Amino acid sequence: MLEDRTLRTTRQRKIILEELRKVKYHPTADDLYLAVRRRLPRISLGTVYRNLDLLSRAGLIQKLEVGGTRKRFDGDTEGHCHRRCVACGKVEDVYLRGLDAVMRRAVKAMTDYEVVSYHVEFVGYCRDCRSKAKRTGGIR
Repeated sequence: MLEDRTLRTTRQRKIILEELRKVKYHPTADDLYLAVRRRLPRISLGTVYRNLDLLSRAGLIQKLEVGGTRKRFDGDTEGHCHRRCVACGKVEDVYLRGLDAVMRRAVKAMTDYEVVSYHVEFVGYCRDCRSKAKRTGGIR
């Protein structure tokens, strides 16, 4: 898990990574801290933040810095995009098969820039928020 990278395996890192990969939503560091504390009651919030930063820099997780909100984390490092609801803040994965190669080739062809990583975020309203808004006369 961590051994194949340059990051040393610690019990704390292992549990933080396990808890992050268990969930399908994109938790904040505070959310993960609460989950990890069930298994490691004496862990500090600072330790969770430091380890999330290290795991992110090692490429084992993604740090999502979405427009104007707290950082969120994603245990899935495979190529995919995200969608964020501007009403409720929910962040979800979007898998657009084949998009990765197309985007990398297009950027290289247009700019002679070799892409090693990218982040695509679609911003809009989720189904629940659209439904609520229609009932109350909000979004059209």
